[in-house]
This record gives sequence, structure tokens and C-alpha cells, in this order.
Amino acid sequence: MKIQFSPPDISSIEESLVVEALKSGWITTGPKTKELELKIAKMVGASRAVCLNSQTACAELALRLLGIGKDDEVITTAYTYTATASVIDHVGAKIQLVDVQEDSFEMNYDQLAQKINERTKAVIPVDLGGVPCDYDKIFEIVNSKKHLFRPSNDLQKAIGRVVVLADTAHALGATFKGQPVGSIADFSAFSFHAVKNLTTAEGGALTWKKIDGIDDEELYKMLQLFSLHGQSKDAFAKMQPGSWEYDIVGTWYKCNMTDILAAMGLGQLQRYSGMLERRKEIIGKYDQAFKPLGIEVLSHYTDRHQSSGHLYITRVPNITSEQRNQIIYEMAEQGISCNVHYKPLPLLTAYKNLGFDIKDYPVAYKKFCNEITLPLHTCLTDENVDYVIEKYKAIVSKYIK
Repeated sequence: MKIQFSPPDISSIEESLVVEALKSGWITTGPKTKELELKIAKMVGASRAVCLNSQTACAELALRLLGIGKDDEVITTAYTYTATASVIDHVGAKIQLVDVQEDSFEMNYDQLAQKINERTKAVIPVDLGGVPCDYDKIFEIVNSKKHLFRPSNDLQKAIGRVVVLADTAHALGATFKGQPVGSIADFSAFSFHAVKNLTTAEGGALTWKKIDGIDDEELYKMLQLFSLHGQSKDAFAKMQPGSWEYDIVGTWYKCNMTDILAAMGLGQLQRYSGMLERRKEIIGKYDQAFKPLGIEVLSHYTDRHQSSGHLYITRVPNITSEQRNQIIYEMAEQGISCNVHYKPLPLLTAYKNLGFDIKDYPVAYKKFCNEITLPLHTCLTDENVDYVIEKYKAIVSKYIK
């Protein structure tokens, strides 16, 4: 049996919508992209959504919209993928990393509070694996530090404190205390990459909640300008009769979503509630099999939150990183592809070159050393799931003391 780690789940619905877009004669940003934006915003209860070519672009444009740059600091977690932190460097701000909690993969909130100073403009928490972080705690911290906040543009002034820009790449469809992720943080950046729960092959969406004194349409317009060279009309508007004229109001960026990709996303949205339910079923089977062995797993579904079930993260107690790698190799020999989420940022060359040292993030390192992520996706059959359980239990049992 061959089990891929995270293949895209594409049905005839997505295929027909993509073909419809191809035949329409309009394949770049146009009506399907606008439709997807409206549906994503409605789904998560946000004021607006902008669909772009990646979650990375969404997060970076949010930082640029906020005017964050040189001499500013942005705090995030050491336990995440590079995209979370690299956008801070892209805009010229200083990356500040904190360790993770002993009892979870959430950022260390005590360290977060200690790191905030007069230069701090934003915090980027991560909903790892689709499990929402503690938004109550984060907002409690940033509100308690209002006296240190020094706004440098009108948007920052309207928010009046350190901005919460959530990395919700994994968390479309998740809820925190009954509220959809995407409408909780000031800004939320989702990913629709090929391995995500909902895919457009490449893509993402930025959502935000209403900010007093700020016009949502102005934010939307500014993000459109940022994403398309600063051009005052997008290609669809320019193609209307007699509407060729345009201006370039800033020397900005190119990261728009196309209608071909949006068509795929619209098809995925039609099926998404069922896809989330299937992930929940698989997680239930995995939990029932692995928890009795002492394997640590994410708590995807609790009274506090409902996860999107994006990753099945496990930690095998008392093994070394070498043993972890051997387990992954033995699983591969059985035809099962596994992964590791994530290699902490201070272990990576780019972040070492920025001065980060893994010794300063001992909990992140400890969690990384024995972490193994199992296949979790909606192309898995019940037979596949049973096979993963059988093989993982047999292989891991040799290493559990």
C-alpha cells in the first residue's frame, strides 16, 4: 500500500469550474476571484477578504498596509514555518522570536508579554495544525501593553495597540470559543497551497475584522493596489468598453490570484464542510489508537476550540531525533509518507545568520526532536487509516520504553 502524505483532493466539481473559467476567456483576476473573496469573508465572519497568490503575500501586504518597517519589531514563535517570520524581514522590521509552551505548541505567552516594547508593532501567533491559539490570552497581553504602543500611521493609531496578525495558514474552518478563525485577530492570513485543507494549488486569503474609524473599502482598495503594481484599475476593469486608461500610484508588488485558481477554490468550498468532518473522523480513529500508547497528540477538539484538523502531529516520548528519523524511514519502507512539523527557525541557516541560536529556545527544540506528522487528508480510505495505525503502532512500540 502506498500512502501519500498530503495529496490534493480534487473532484469533478473543481474540474468543471476550472474548465468554465478557461472557456470564459477570462483566466486572470476577475469575477471568480471576487466571488471567492466574498464567500471566504462570509464563511469566517470577516469584514472583507482579499485573495492573493499565497499566505505569505497576504501576511506581507498586511504588514505593509500597517506601515511596519525599519526600526519596528514584530514578535512570532520559533516553532513555525519560515513564511511566518520571513515576511517581517521582507518589510525591513526586526524579527523577535519567543519559545513555545511546555504543554502545547502555542507560543510562550509570558515571553510574549516580556518582549513587547515601544518598538513592537505586531505579534504573529500561529494556529499550528489547525488548532487555534489562545486568542483571549494574546489580546489580554497586547491590551495590557497599550501604554508602550507608538503608532506610526493612521491604521495603527485606529487599532491603538500592538496588532494581532494571525498566521491562520492551517486553520480555515476552525473556531475559538465558537467564533470562526479569520474574524478574531485584527488580520488573519490563510493558505490555499496544494497541501492545505482547501486548495487553489497556490493561493491565500487575508481577512480582517472591522476597525473603528477605518473604511473597509479603503483597506480593500489599498490591498488591491499593493497586489497589482500599484495600478489604479485591475485588468478586468480595464477591459470594460472605453476603460483602458489607468494610473500607477505606487511602485508596488505583483501577487494577485487568478480566476483559474479561484475556480478551484470555489469548488473546494462547496465540499468543505464534508471534508472537515472526514478529517475529524480520521483524527478520532488515530487518537483512539495512539493515546493509549503514551504518544502525545494535538488536542484538536475541545470545549475551547474546534480545529480544522489540518495536521496530525505526534510526539513519541523519550526518543532521540535520530530515532525519530529512523521511525520515519521505517514507515516509508511500509509505503507510508510521514513528515516533521516543524524544524524550529533558529536551526535554519537564514535565521542563524540573523543571530538566532536554538539554545535560546529549548522547548521548541525538545518538541522538534521527537515530532512525527502522520498522513491526514480526505483521500485516505478507512483501509488506509487502519494500515497507518497498524504500521505506526508496530514500529513505534519498539522505541517506547
